[in-house]
Amino acid sequence: MSRHRTLRAKVKRGIAKWPVLIVVLVVLLGLSWLALSWAGDILDKRSQALAQNCSEGDSVLRVSVTPSVAEAVRDVAQAYSATRPVVYDHCIAIEVTSADSSAVLDGLTTTWDENKLGKRPHAWLPDSTLWANRLSALNAKLVGSAPKSVGTSPVLLAAPEAAAPVLKDFRWSDLPEVTDWSKYGQSWGRFSAAMPDPAANTASALAIQAALAGGAGPVTAESLGSDASKSALTKLAAAVPPEVPPTTRDALARLGDSATVNAAGFSVTPVSEVDLFKHNTGKDAPSKPLVGVLPAGPAPVADFPYVALGGSEVGEAEVRAAQAFRDFMTEPDQQRILARGGLRVESTQDRPSPSPGVAWAPVTENLVAADATTTQQISSAWASADRGGQVVTVLADVSTSMKPRLDKVKAALRGQVDRAVSGSFGLWEFSRDLDGAKPQKQLVATGPVAEKRDALRRAIDGLKTSEGSQLYSALAACYETAHDGFVAGRVNRVVVITDGRSDGGIDLAALKGQLHGTDLAISFIAIGGDVDKAALTDVAQTTGGSVSVVENENGVEAALGQVLSTKA
Repeated sequence: MSRHRTLRAKVKRGIAKWPVLIVVLVVLLGLSWLALSWAGDILDKRSQALAQNCSEGDSVLRVSVTPSVAEAVRDVAQAYSATRPVVYDHCIAIEVTSADSSAVLDGLTTTWDENKLGKRPHAWLPDSTLWANRLSALNAKLVGSAPKSVGTSPVLLAAPEAAAPVLKDFRWSDLPEVTDWSKYGQSWGRFSAAMPDPAANTASALAIQAALAGGAGPVTAESLGSDASKSALTKLAAAVPPEVPPTTRDALARLGDSATVNAAGFSVTPVSEVDLFKHNTGKDAPSKPLVGVLPAGPAPVADFPYVALGGSEVGEAEVRAAQAFRDFMTEPDQQRILARGGLRVESTQDRPSPSPGVAWAPVTENLVAADATTTQQISSAWASADRGGQVVTVLADVSTSMKPRLDKVKAALRGQVDRAVSGSFGLWEFSRDLDGAKPQKQLVATGPVAEKRDALRRAIDGLKTSEGSQLYSALAACYETAHDGFVAGRVNRVVVITDGRSDGGIDLAALKGQLHGTDLAISFIAIGGDVDKAALTDVAQTTGGSVSVVENENGVEAALGQVLSTKA
């Protein structure tokens, strides 16, 4: 019995642990391998999908932005890039550059200077639709889609700190009327507003429009031609100080450096709210911030339109990407970014803080803006009033191809003559054998428009078509006469309206040999697609002029207003 108990005691033992551990380890390794395989498969599929979506490679959407909001737009672009956007099988990256709107317009319509402006953009964000209208007037094909506002900024009067409280009841319609601080009980002397060239400075252009509107607006072609508007323009131009800074930025700098109210040579200057905010908070901010005064009544507003550009330099992927980025900018999160940058947006009341000199006063009513054509007419009317006006000689094509277009051309010329406040105007026509064997005829010699207005109206009404189009010979003769009558101290220009090519007479080389330089600019308004744009551009660039391309005669009036708005 004892032997059997001894045997059972020897056989009884515990289960070994190492085989179990090995089994568990194998299972874990297997599971890990399966998990890694699954994850790797998912990553491979995602990589393949991404590669498939970006099968056309990377593409850069270049956006040129007005300086006041460039920093905020870069922040929006960074947020957009974080979404890893793919458009038309292109992975999209956004490149934001900062450039003044006048420089961008000039570059888009003449020769783009990459050294100054970077590479040519696919989209543009100026501070106002004024710029989109000007671009359309010069070449409508460069506007790829209808502009869309991404934010707004009312136009204020920037004033020294001591002057701001005094102007609390100021209205834009007071601009032409107020000439002395005594109206406000002050002994500061002459009251004047610096108006940097409205053809290059949005705030000036909108302030002039508000001054002419006399209320909620809009200014119309009819009201612009009224005696009241002409009187207001004359007074406003007369009140402008002798030396006006070229840009709003320069005007703010001079005003901010002044120790007393009128030490800058002027009292106030129009400025968009966001530009004043940037001036007062930027790296060159003045020790005493300028104060923004929101005049009583309807406020002119800069609307910051996003413009998708067109033309041969913009591919389909860039067109689609520009539209996608525009839509992204108007979403609430991005609108808040723009609001923190100083724009006003509908989705939030957020404002930058601190913001010295800017009170973000509520705007109760916006000025109704003039339409695109009238906007150009306002600028050209100002140009005719400022500094005694321009010296303009118009050479009109009356070849037979112009017959269906001539009524619109005549209406545009009549409107310009009727609205002109001062300056000089003359009219020529050209086709073939108009004056004996000459292809050109001087209808009204260039002279003061106030004296020539009736003669100009009769000549314009009498325009009729004839055979031929010897453009270069006619232009050479017209240019030589205009050069002989050059008026120093004024903008002198020849404006040619044509819809075709030169079909006889001297050639392009001979014409260029008779040009004298850039003091007398030749600008062309080219109607339709039958013109030799390269040749016209050659002549225009040789003389410092411009070429406006309009699809049909309906664009002539706006194009003429644009051409006559510029100082060069």
